[in-house]
Amino acid sequence: MKNFAEMMKQAQALQGRVADMQAELERTQIEGRSGGGMVTVTLTGKGDMAAVSIDPSLLNAGEAEILEDLIVAAHNDAKAKVEETMKEKMKSLTGGLPLPPGLKLF
Repeated sequence: MKNFAEMMKQAQALQGRVADMQAELERTQIEGRSGGGMVTVTLTGKGDMAAVSIDPSLLNAGEAEILEDLIVAAHNDAKAKVEETMKEKMKSLTGGLPLPPGLKLF
């Protein structure tokens, strides 16, 4: 029983660290860029879009499709960075221990 109690204690500590990490991710903002920085999309660490910045030179009539593509590309860039940030934070949180596939801690 002593091992079980210790394991539960560790699980509770991990749960607290996960909650702290979730709060940190909500405050974290990550930028994705496209078009040489002409379009910037800012996401929170949880993947919610916080801002979009578009260089005024892209606001020409008849170029909406290019602008739309650049927004999508900037969003995808930001999302990839968010996922990498989350992966790194999770690795440091779990001490590099492999977690079972599909286990979601947040």
